[in-house]
Amino acid sequence: MNSRRTFLKQAGLVAAGALILPSYACAAPAKVVGLQLYSLREQLPADVRGVIGKVAQAGYKEVETYGYSVKDKFWGLTPKEFKALLDENGLSAPSGHYGLDNFIATGNQEDLKADIEAASAIGSEYIVVPYLGDALRGGEDQWKKTAQKLNEAAAIAKSNGIKIAYHNHDFEFAPVGNTTGYEILLKETDPEAVKFEMDIYWVVRSGNDPVKLFTDHKGRFPMWHVKDMDKADHTINTEVGSGTIDFKKLYSHANLAGLKHLIVEQENFSMDPYASIKQSADYIKKEIL
Repeated sequence: MNSRRTFLKQAGLVAAGALILPSYACAAPAKVVGLQLYSLREQLPADVRGVIGKVAQAGYKEVETYGYSVKDKFWGLTPKEFKALLDENGLSAPSGHYGLDNFIATGNQEDLKADIEAASAIGSEYIVVPYLGDALRGGEDQWKKTAQKLNEAAAIAKSNGIKIAYHNHDFEFAPVGNTTGYEILLKETDPEAVKFEMDIYWVVRSGNDPVKLFTDHKGRFPMWHVKDMDKADHTINTEVGSGTIDFKKLYSHANLAGLKHLIVEQENFSMDPYASIKQSADYIKKEIL
């Protein structure tokens, strides 16, 4: 953690800068820990109520959903029922992952509108695009078309009080001419309407610097996926604080990024999953927030 002197110095600079900088400079960074429920994808379908209870017991205050569909809903629970379950456990769901490939490819709004309705019903602020199929990547023109569709989705969602955000992996950083798909998305989307959920692990694994992205695109990253990189095998995750990524340093740039929600995601486990998510939450609350 920063020393008290360094903290006070930084706080003074932020306070002074807020007089002349845009609103991201004075935005309050995340103060609670969230969990992307995909981390517990093997446990959830069999016992959604029990799993949500254990997430709360592990010290989480927020969750990020995934996998909603009109047919299966939230693991068999309607949005209203799932919201009640979250409320019972002192949890909120400010964001969720919803696939937008069909809308991006065809413009068909049916699934998008159903997702917006579900996200609104559980009290979410963000619908996050978790992934793009191969056909929606490609060359510069295709990335620009995808960016335009994100703008269109944001305009549709806005009337329901929902924002659109985009979650990265590493393929977005592959060269596209003199740029990358990620840079195209950042530059071609409306900064006020389309935000980004930075998966820090994938940014680092792709060889890029999260702080440079925060600096170049101030205030665009209200959500971070926090998962650490295993020291021995960079292709797998480890518990936050146990790997190679300096999250303390990154969090010192939270205001620059516009951070509001810090979300743990663990894609693989080398210990009991509930022990793992608790270890990450305990480290974040003790050492970072």
